Amino acid sequence: PWTASITPSAPRSTTGSGMPEHGIASTMPDRTRLRLSGIVEESIVDGPGLRFVLFTQGCPHGCKGCHNPETHDREGGFVRDVEGILAQYDENPLLAGVTFSGGEPFLQAGALCAVAERVRARGGDVVTYTGYTYEVLLARTERGNEPDIARLLELTDLLIDGPYVEALRDLELLFRGSSNQRLLDRKQRRALAAGKGRNVA
Repeated sequence: PWTASITPSAPRSTTGSGMPEHGIASTMPDRTRLRLSGIVEESIVDGPGLRFVLFTQGCPHGCKGCHNPETHDREGGFVRDVEGILAQYDENPLLAGVTFSGGEPFLQAGALCAVAERVRARGGDVVTYTGYTYEVLLARTERGNEPDIARLLELTDLLIDGPYVEALRDLELLFRGSSNQRLLDRKQRRALAAGKGRNVA
């Protein structure tokens, strides 16, 4: 998904507009590591407050005009372990929380859950971008075989959903690139789920 940000930083080190409903398959099944395109240690444009941003590698959406096309290749980028990422996060006590951008974060939901759980335990919040709509993700969780997607939704304080649509580009939007994308906090997600007869945290 499109996100206005400074260019992701080069890694410090390495260890190695239709909306498809398919394609949410983990590119890194190991929950202890993430395949990333870049890390921004301080951002004020990827969610509220000062944020630590992880740009995940791999995206199935192929949005025309995508701001981060280098993140599309699922085999690109670099690999970082979760412990190293958290150590880097801990270096800045002024951070409000972590933002997961991409790429498509839900391709690596398991490892992102591990990061999100630890950040929340430290008092931070979690913002997650996705090129999927919330409704598509919610429908997939109800099939019962993708618990990491369900867990990442539970851990996310603010979900920014939907593909980037170049024809709807609007530079005045808060934290978004096109007007179809939504800022969905927990209350709004509960309301959407309730409207479909679903119960979510």
